[in-house]
Amino acid sequence: MRITLLAQPLSVAVYALSTLIGVTAFVYPFCLASVPASASMGQAHSHDAPLVLIALVGVCLVAVLLEVQAHSAGAKRIALAGMLVSTNAMLRFAEVAMPGPGGFSPIFFLIVLSGYVYGARFGFLMGAMTLLVSALITAGVGSWLPYQMYTAGWVGMTAPLCRPVVRWLHGQGKWREVLVLAGFSGGWGLLYGAIMNIWFWPFAVGPAEQHWQPGMTVMDLLQHYALFYLATSLAWDVMRLAGNVMLTLSFGLPTLRALRRFQSRFEFSHSPLQAAQPAGQVASVPHPRQA
Repeated sequence: MRITLLAQPLSVAVYALSTLIGVTAFVYPFCLASVPASASMGQAHSHDAPLVLIALVGVCLVAVLLEVQAHSAGAKRIALAGMLVSTNAMLRFAEVAMPGPGGFSPIFFLIVLSGYVYGARFGFLMGAMTLLVSALITAGVGSWLPYQMYTAGWVGMTAPLCRPVVRWLHGQGKWREVLVLAGFSGGWGLLYGAIMNIWFWPFAVGPAEQHWQPGMTVMDLLQHYALFYLATSLAWDVMRLAGNVMLTLSFGLPTLRALRRFQSRFEFSHSPLQAAQPAGQVASVPHPRQA
């Protein structure tokens, strides 16, 4: 019992630690006096990426164990997460086999909706593990992988921020909810690319006005990065934005219904009214759709 009570705060602490490690991994090169420039993007962070990946995978494993302890339906939630991650990984495999335009990828659709319905911690695991499993399937393992995992995890982790907006619009189960999620997914289509650029930008070579140099002021750094992003990534990321919006508008409502159906079954199977019934009697509990 004590382990179960401690699992919830420990789980929150693990996700907070994971986020701290991720942010540190992205920004620490900017604190160095110099970094080795490389014309090959794959060489960036080649010396520390394995350690970051091991730390992240370890954190995810601990988080999974704590999630099982923290919820009465934890094992079922983890099984569902495994199914969704597998589905999403196969979508990315299809994307690699038949590349879409620019940065379009179908994986963010499920990451956002899963995080929105099941919560920030579920969303983080969904994003991070989708990128890990899909990288193993598509042979996409490289020094960029842990940074992709962190950023995709943050996509799912922030999805519940849409809930207050949906409540304010009285939009749950309606098109207003889908429009909010479509806007959120589209925004992350740009933000994902902008964050991912940071993992290699300090190591990149090119025009001086577009790249980082030690000793730059914050304003100069932002200006140089904006020029770099506009020149190299904006058009690519716009395709991701458009794809995220299109998928959410096309499949958002039925997918939300399916995810909520799973959620209601978990809660229904652990109803306290049902548990309080004497043996041999059937609890008179309304179906979740009728409640």
